[in-house]
Parts: sequence; structure tokens; C-alpha cells
Amino acid sequence: MADLRFFEIYRNLDYILLILNGAGVSALLTIGGGVAGFVLAGALAAARHHQIRVLSPLATGYVEFIRNTPLIVQMFFVAFGLPMLLNYQWPFWAHALLALTLNFSAYFAEILRAGLASVAKGQSEAALALGLPKWLCFLKVTFPQAVAAMFPSLNSQFIFLFLTTGVVSEIGVTDLTWAGLFIDSRSFRSFEVFITLTAIYVLMSLSFKGIFSVLHDRLFKWRVVR
Repeated sequence: MADLRFFEIYRNLDYILLILNGAGVSALLTIGGGVAGFVLAGALAAARHHQIRVLSPLATGYVEFIRNTPLIVQMFFVAFGLPMLLNYQWPFWAHALLALTLNFSAYFAEILRAGLASVAKGQSEAALALGLPKWLCFLKVTFPQAVAAMFPSLNSQFIFLFLTTGVVSEIGVTDLTWAGLFIDSRSFRSFEVFITLTAIYVLMSLSFKGIFSVLHDRLFKWRVVR
């Protein structure tokens, strides 16, 4: 009858700590990759929006390459291909962070490019007429409006990418998915393990969604909703 009891894994403190640590690693990698990816995406979107010679086609090629290859392939290339090519070695979590940054940046760049295209040209023309430098006009006028317009899409894309970060477990990063697979291989209680992982991923996704909602309210109070 003991085998019929559920949630036996919660009686093992080591398993609980492993799951909590994995959730923390997943959150930190996602936030780090998201922030760094957003910064890189801003540069990529700006290069494409302003049609900067050389940089614009390179940015376009980069975005298309990343968006048309699987994350797990990118992860293995960054973790094993680049170190062999460039003769360096990082911890696996650093490789995972770099791969996630590159992946996030391509998707965010495409969303930001659409947002920049939606901003009325009169906005930047008015700012330039007031004597604002072109680069400052982009940072202070055009870019904030693009981010505000596309914020829901950025939010959704961030959540989606977070849910794909489990692939970092394939290169040995001790994230939430890795913790679940490890516990399952030791306890053979797959139902308990994966329903727990499902619940945690849902809770973390909802938490990120709530954080984005607060950020939206704080950052874009100036926006007039029509």
C-alpha cells in the first residue's frame, strides 16, 4: 500500500531544496537573459529601423537566423561549438545565459521593430524641430512609445521564452527541469515530480505576468489609451 501513496518526494528535504534551487536558477537565467536580450534587441531594432548601412542587413540576417533555428541547437552551439572555435571555457550556466540572451534578443528585436514602425513620424519630426539630437530623439521619444505600444507582446514573448528554458538542463545546468529529471531518476515517482514542476512553472509564469503588469503601470503612466 505504501507505493500507492502520493507526494512521497516531499518527505525528502534534499528533493525540496533541489526543486527550490532549480526554480531560482531558472528565474535568474530568464531575468538575466531577458534584460540583456532586451538591450541587444533595442540596438538591433534601431539599426533596422534607421536602415543603417551594413548594420541593418547584418541585424536582419542575425534575427532571421536565430528565429529560424531551435533554441536547443543554439544552446549546444554556444556551449560546445564556440568554446572549441574560440578556445575558451565558461561554466555551463554562463553558456546558457549567453544562448538565452541571443535567443531573447532576436524575438524582442522583431517586436520592437514593429513598435518603432507604429510610432507616427510626426513625433520624431517635432522633437527634431525643437533641437533635440537625433540619438536623443530616438531614446526619449520614439523608443519609449514603441516599447509602450508593444509591451503586451513583449510580455507574452518573455513568458513563452521562459517556458522553453528547460532545455538548459541538456547541458547540465541545474535548473528546475534538471531538478525534476534528477528526482524522477532517483525516486521513480514521475507523476509527483512532473505535476510539481507543472505547478511551479505555472506559478512562476503568473508571477512574471504580475511583475510585468506592475511595470507597465509604473513606466507608462504618461500613455493615453485611445
